[in-house]
Order: sequence, then structure tokens, then C-alpha cells
Amino acid sequence: MSFIDNDTICAIATPSGQGGVGIVRVSGPDSLNIAVQIIGFNPTPRYAHYCKFKNATGDTIEQGIALFFEGPNSFTGEDIFELQGHGGNYSVQLMLKRVLSCGARLANPGEFTERAFLNGKIDLLQAEAIADLIEASSQQAALSAVRTLEGEFSNKIHELVSILIAIRVEVEAAIDFSDEDIDLQTINTIIERTKQANGLLATILGKAEQGALLKNGMSVAIAGPPNAGKSSLLNRLAQLDRAIVTDIPGTTRDLLSEQISLDGLPINITDTAGLRITEDPIEQEGVKRANTAVVASDRLLLVFDSSALTAPIETLISDLLDLTSLPKADINQILSRTTLVLNKLDLVDASSLITHCQINGFNLPVIAISAKHELGIDDLREHLKTCVNFMSTGEDSFIARERHLKALKSAQKSLNFIENEANEHSQWDLLAEELRMAQQELNRITGDFTSDDLLGEIFSNFCVGK
Repeated sequence: MSFIDNDTICAIATPSGQGGVGIVRVSGPDSLNIAVQIIGFNPTPRYAHYCKFKNATGDTIEQGIALFFEGPNSFTGEDIFELQGHGGNYSVQLMLKRVLSCGARLANPGEFTERAFLNGKIDLLQAEAIADLIEASSQQAALSAVRTLEGEFSNKIHELVSILIAIRVEVEAAIDFSDEDIDLQTINTIIERTKQANGLLATILGKAEQGALLKNGMSVAIAGPPNAGKSSLLNRLAQLDRAIVTDIPGTTRDLLSEQISLDGLPINITDTAGLRITEDPIEQEGVKRANTAVVASDRLLLVFDSSALTAPIETLISDLLDLTSLPKADINQILSRTTLVLNKLDLVDASSLITHCQINGFNLPVIAISAKHELGIDDLREHLKTCVNFMSTGEDSFIARERHLKALKSAQKSLNFIENEANEHSQWDLLAEELRMAQQELNRITGDFTSDDLLGEIFSNFCVGK
């Protein structure tokens, strides 16, 4: 999607609908010329002009604030002109049409930010952070995005790259003098610097993983037999009466989802139809959809009525999972991320309930609750955070994406190899290649080494006007 022609682009930069302000943004070499055509004079850079916006015949179509930023001292690094009028749909469309008539073209999604990246105003991490800040679903996610936007993540990557360059110098020197014995001090220096790099990388990765959780969150499916209290649990976790709760089996026949936040961790919780054999075609479809939600979830809460257990819990779980008709491999995958929830704690002697459950070689965590009386719900909330190693106090996390984590882990693998293999008998050219690959992976994160395909994928997911 990277632009090639040095043309002038424009877009509406505010959401559709009615509001106090509507903004049309223009960027490119013709921005100043377009400004003069619309407002009738040369705007002073970085000065807010209150004036009339006119069409080609000189009639006023709007009035408001006109701003001009002269490149390279602008967001994109190019000349930028903004019209800030009233926030009505027709008003903003009139301003946009006027700008288009002056020779600008509509911007592609993310093209303003892409130009800022290509013109060296921000790196790729900061560019992605802009979109992440807009899409943040919690205060913590927004603050993490701001830290990345301010360059904290990038600075740590650059610090790590500097250490790798220093190690590469030592290794390349070892290659140059490969006919001679490598002295022990040089080897120790390489190992110590590699340990230093590995320690810093581990810290960066930990913060990035927390940031990825803030961005992506986790999906939780609630499943179990009818009347186990699944809908009541959804309502309790969501802290509102989202699902209908009755004593009639099969009340829930479709998927019902709710987005919640646990100390900043976004969680999408899905209540599912009770798993059982039924002749009702509507309920059968509900069970089928429940299976889909169970397979797709990051965590499964398997809920049973603790006051109505008719057999050993392991048998009940096996029978329940058999209803899904899933292959054994899929069932084992589900069990590896399942928590057993024993509901209706208020109706039984708590000391009689099991505290652990092993099935097919998997130890399932067990949490006893009463959704009706809110017993054990806080324990369940803490458990969900623990399942993904989420730390509520991660004030210094970076907002991160899956590609960042993948690159960091790949670099970590290379550094581990170097740390373990560096010795007087090392194949130094092999270590040099591992270092090169580690540095290349880190450069992918900031965009120092990237491809047009990756840029296209990233910026195409931005909103128009950013």
C-alpha cells in the first residue's frame, strides 16, 4: 500500500455523525495552494486563523479554524493544512468536496501515519501505537500505547541492538583471527555481553507480553450441562443482568457474549447453551455453536452444579466432552486450558468438594463459587488473570502486537544459542550469523528492516484520516 507518487491527500479526521468539531486534513506539496484557494490568503504556519471557507465561486460554505503546518515540522513531515469546522455530516462533506475539487485525492487507510513513518517522523512501533491508542479498550491499554508512542519501546530495542553490535564486533574479530587461538578474555567478554543482552531482552519481552494482553485480551467460554448456573456466572462477572436466568433447562440456546475488564485486562466472556442430548433442533444448533465457542476460547470455564453431582466429576466431564464429538486431540487441547467451576457453593458443605481434578493426564484447577451469592467470584477473577500471567500493576508495559513478540522470541532463541555455544572451539561464523539474524529480527520491530508487504498489512488496518 506504500505510496509512490508525491501527491496531496485528504480525509475527514473526525468520526461521522454530529459533534462540536469536524476536521478535514490535507497533506502533501499542494497543501498551501489548496489553503489559499479555500481561505483566500496565505496562512501563517502554526497559527490558528478564524476565517470563512469558500467554494470555487467565492461563496461561503463554512467558517471555522484554518491551520497550516509547514514541512518538515508537521506530523507527516510534509506541508499539512487543516479545516476545522462544525461537526455535522453535511458540513464536513462540503469541506471535503471542496478540498478534492482543488486537486487533492482521498487518502488510503493509515496513509497519513504511513507518510510520517516513511519520512522518518516516527518509527514503525510508534506508527502502530497510534492505531492501538485509538482502539484501546481500557485505561491501562491507552497508557501503554502512549508509552510506545513516546518511544519507550523503541528506545529499549535500540539499546539492545547497540549491545548486539558490540558483540558482533568481538565475534567478527574472532573470525578475522581464526588461525590463532581466541584468548579466554575475548570469549568471556562475548559471553558476558550476550548475558547482558539476554537479560535486557527478557525484560523487554515481559513488558511486551503484558502490553499484548492489554491489546488483545483473552476470550473465555462458559460451558457445562443445563441449569449449572452458567448464565448466572456471566451476569456476575459482567456485573449486570445480561443473560436470562431461569430454572428451566435449555434457557440459553445461542451464544451470549459480554466484554469486561479485569484491572485493565479485556476479556470477552461467552455464555453457551447447556451441553446435552436433545431432539429440539433449535437447542441442537445452540449446542453446535457452544462447541465452536469452546474450541475458539483461550480459557474454558466448565461449570457444574455442585449440589447435583450424580457421579465422579471426572466421569461427568468425560461424558460432557463426548457430546462435543471432537477428536481426542482437540479434547486434550481443550482440557489443557480448562478450569473446573463448582457452582452453588451455598447449597453444599464446602469441605466435601474436591480441590483438584485430574483427567486424561491434565490437572484441572478447581474453583468453588456461588454465582447467586457472589461467593468465590473474586477468586475466579484473580484466577483468570493468573491463567495468562497478567500483572495488574504493569504500569511500565509497552503496547505490543503478535509480530513484536514473535520477533523478540526469535532473537532470544539466537542469543541463547550464542550464550551456550561460545567457547574456544566455537564455529565463529555460525555465531556471527545468529547475531545477524537476532539484530535483523529486532530491526523488523522498529521498521529499520521491513518490507512493503508488511507495511501494507499494518497501515491498511488503520482508520481513514490517520
